Amino acid sequence: MNPLDRAIELTRSLLSYDTTNPPGNEQPCAEFLARLLADAGFSTTLHELAPGRASLVAYLGNGQGRPLCFTGHLDTVPLGQAAWSCDPFAGEIRDGRLYGRGSSDMKAGIATFITAALQERSLIADGPGVVLVLTASEETGCQGAAALLRDGVDQHNAGAIIVGEMTANYPLIGHKGALWLKLGARGKSAHGSMPERGDNALYKAARALGKIEHYQVPAPQHPVLGGTSISAGTLHAGSSINVVPDLAELCVDIRCLPGMCHATTRETLLAALQPDICEAQAVLDLPAVFTEGDDPWIATVYRLSEEETGIRPEPRGASYFTDACALQHAHPGVPIVILGPGTPHMAHQTDEYCEIARIDEALRLYRRLISHWCTPTT
Repeated sequence: MNPLDRAIELTRSLLSYDTTNPPGNEQPCAEFLARLLADAGFSTTLHELAPGRASLVAYLGNGQGRPLCFTGHLDTVPLGQAAWSCDPFAGEIRDGRLYGRGSSDMKAGIATFITAALQERSLIADGPGVVLVLTASEETGCQGAAALLRDGVDQHNAGAIIVGEMTANYPLIGHKGALWLKLGARGKSAHGSMPERGDNALYKAARALGKIEHYQVPAPQHPVLGGTSISAGTLHAGSSINVVPDLAELCVDIRCLPGMCHATTRETLLAALQPDICEAQAVLDLPAVFTEGDDPWIATVYRLSEEETGIRPEPRGASYFTDACALQHAHPGVPIVILGPGTPHMAHQTDEYCEIARIDEALRLYRRLISHWCTPTT
């Protein structure tokens, strides 16, 4: 079987595991990959996030020098309410596209970099090596990656990180961070027929919501990642129609730039929303990721990417966050690129697919990046 067929077969195998998050259930998929990689000579470590949920770290190398890290997440988002035209877990192929939940985001990327590593196994074993970090629960806030750091799981001090997320094989050198805040408005309950005896927390949240619609998060524009943003996502209040609510909770999503102090961002927003909002609790706090475009290894990624795709890369960032938010703490200062075969606009969509031509392209590019990293220089 040729390498592309192996990558497609492995993608279809990964799609057959329902890792919809919630609940996730990534452990059977992680165990399958652990067996595959162990049979190829990789050392493997399964790390339990919760019952039925596990991440996997696999390493192969001579123990000298810093390995190249590939990372991806095993969980996927729910199917949604719209009907699929195919079985979302069967890996159907038609018109040059591989269909299934997680095909682009991001099981094709995982299957492709694993296939590349297996094809270059001898070179990897004799050099600084490759470490594969496959995580649970990325879609809901990178909990699996954070747990690897919290529990001190060895990631072998990688010298560079490739995040196999969906970029249609265009190398991206960073993304914004995410600060999700739960804003609380408090009041006093009363009977719905006597609202004057209460203090309606929902009205306070509504006034805050109006301010947020026009709020500008204070931060200068980043030359590659652009500006900050804020978006209101949920509003919850009240227990019954005939009770004046004494608590309302409004959740917002702030996308932050490199170097921003998230605590200051939180306090500044809280000050702008007073007296209606009295508290702001962080429910997700992920830092931005960015590597300068003139980094020597990024220059190599750009060069090899252009040779494989025919497109000259320019510095760009992803619109979404990745596990690199957490993993960069285990590998401080190393260059990070987001680069994978998935079709970006298909993420989280009904009838999600990944183009087979992109898998082929990524496979060649990943193999060249491994070869460049693991080949001794004279």
